[in-house]
Amino acid sequence: MDPGHSEQVKEKRRTKVKEPEMYRVLLHNDDYTTMEFVVEVLVKIFRKTVMDATKIMLTVHKHGRGNVGVYTYDIAATKIQQVRRMAKEREYPLKCTMEKA
Repeated sequence: MDPGHSEQVKEKRRTKVKEPEMYRVLLHNDDYTTMEFVVEVLVKIFRKTVMDATKIMLTVHKHGRGNVGVYTYDIAATKIQQVRRMAKEREYPLKCTMEKA
């Protein structure tokens, strides 16, 4: 090794990128919100096809709640706020929540 030349060794650091936690968005059945409105919410906010929206709506109707999709926290929270705003404007008590997936 050349005494006038110092070598620097750079350490390679590997940072692990943590996957974001995912959340399941759920719609809950009630006695007042119409099936048509639930389908409309699923199409407009969650971008479901009418066929998929109808299937989800029937699951909500028959089982008391239904899984709409799985999203990161921020997206799930935003979609829930959109559902609540839309339901409030139409005076429906539609409940939308999230849980860890």
